[in-house]
Amino acid sequence: MVGHISSTYDDELKSILRRISEMGGQAERIVARAVETLMRSDAEGAQAVVKEDKLLDAAQRELDEYAIRTIAKRQPMAQDLREIVGAIRISNDLERIGDLGKNIAKRVIAIHEHKQPVKLTRGLEHLSELALEQLKDVLDAYAVRDESRAERVRARDEEIDAMYTSIFRELLTYMMEDPRNITACTHLLFSAKNIERIGDHATNIAETIYYIKTGHQMELDRPKDDRTHAIVAPVKSD
Repeated sequence: MVGHISSTYDDELKSILRRISEMGGQAERIVARAVETLMRSDAEGAQAVVKEDKLLDAAQRELDEYAIRTIAKRQPMAQDLREIVGAIRISNDLERIGDLGKNIAKRVIAIHEHKQPVKLTRGLEHLSELALEQLKDVLDAYAVRDESRAERVRARDEEIDAMYTSIFRELLTYMMEDPRNITACTHLLFSAKNIERIGDHATNIAETIYYIKTGHQMELDRPKDDRTHAIVAPVKSD
């Protein structure tokens, strides 16, 4: 971040950076705790996650208002403008990540009394580890404005898509084999999709970092390996 004649202006830009860092930490905690409650079938802990998301929502609104006031007061140009607009975009992605974590927690509350296939919940845990690693890496890239690291984060999104496709296929098989699995597996399926979407938002943040640093947009065709649209339910033979 380039220094300015006005130290107050520098402080305002640093405040935006600090707020994004705090929001990123909040989003990581919400997702990690939501998955923990899923693994333990902890409805009480899931309720706490739902409440915590409200704090992230409030932080996002406050950052947007602060950033807009800074634009109105300072009339920034070039990279300064990209920094502030980029922060607004990133805060929106972080707020959505918090919402996705909250949605997982709500699924935990809905199915905590239903038996869940251990193999599949472990698969979701591994999927969440990949997504959280992506989120941590992209937030680290934002802290130092490392566009090369951001590009690597974007390229790794295929790993999350491929694992999500595998989990989708397994859940579908469980539901077909025994209708008693349908309720739990349906909620696990939505949870898996929420985790996959967290990876997408981490990719959005990576693209914003690249734009902040270079002034150019990444290519539109991001790598994707989500093949769930091509999966059909297995048919039992007589």
